[in-house]
Amino acid sequence: MRWDAQKLSTSDGNALPGLARPAGLVRSVQTPEFAGMTFHEVLAKSALNRVPGGSEMPFGWTINPYRGCSHACTYCFARPTHAYLELNAGEDFDRQVVVKTNVAEVLRRELARPSWRRDLVALGTNTDPYQRAEGRYRLMPSIIDALAQSRTPFSVLTKGTLLRRDIPRLEDAARHVSVDVAMSIAVYDDELQASVEPGTPTPTARLATVKAVREAGLECGVFLMPILPYLTDSTEQLDYALRRVKEAGASYALFSTLYLKPGVKPWFMMWLQRQHPELMSRYNALYAEGAYAPKQYRAELAERVRPLLRTHGLERRRGVRFEEQPRTAAPVVLPAPADAAHTLF
Repeated sequence: MRWDAQKLSTSDGNALPGLARPAGLVRSVQTPEFAGMTFHEVLAKSALNRVPGGSEMPFGWTINPYRGCSHACTYCFARPTHAYLELNAGEDFDRQVVVKTNVAEVLRRELARPSWRRDLVALGTNTDPYQRAEGRYRLMPSIIDALAQSRTPFSVLTKGTLLRRDIPRLEDAARHVSVDVAMSIAVYDDELQASVEPGTPTPTARLATVKAVREAGLECGVFLMPILPYLTDSTEQLDYALRRVKEAGASYALFSTLYLKPGVKPWFMMWLQRQHPELMSRYNALYAEGAYAPKQYRAELAERVRPLLRTHGLERRRGVRFEEQPRTAAPVVLPAPADAAHTLF
């Protein structure tokens, strides 16, 4: 297991089978309030991850306080990152969450370096910083404070309504640095949402969080990502979604279609077979050539969505750092270099 970028201080009986003392793991924790979950606490050597040169991402650095995510979205593009730790991209990704308990302390050291140029830092580009584990570990308040105090601009993308806890901190940070906030809300049908992303807050709860952020005077966009072919992509469904986004007061909305990269596609297709077997042949045809839906489908989707963005006044009106991804794909998880261990944590 690739925990070698960490520091081991103790062992724990709840560790993964056969891995009671892997290099890098401090301890593994299971608690009644998080039934079925295991938190693997590690001590990180680094907090800031550099975006590879040549990337089209509009930010140069990321922070990932957690690896794995209890939101359990069947389509999550970050699932394959668990394979770097020799965990699987399915249930392990949902239930085995790595927690970088010292991430804020390490971040402060890195931000204090004379070489730090205060480039934009993005949170939420891999796994969600406001997933359920954050309620236990409270890593984000210290991360926000460290970035603001060092005058480093940052963005936060989340599905977690726990963001509301930190709105006062984000308000204060925005007095000193540029702060971009966005909520990811892909599905607006409660039954479908509970099935395809069972660990997430409801669309209504997330929209209420958008409203709370806006009432605090901060900009807040909504990521309509991913739009699911034949499930959430009709004009009527898109109009309903964007009408609700507008009613919540969102600053703008961005969209993309489903992106099924290797490691994600099998997990999503198993869900589709269980829940919507009538769509299997259509999805097999649509994604026969790779991870992206065909260009024609994406063009037709854009023709439906863009007029609705204009109608509802949700076109991006300012230079936000969140950008629509190339080829309208879902945000791309950053590739791990050959010596992946130092960037994974």
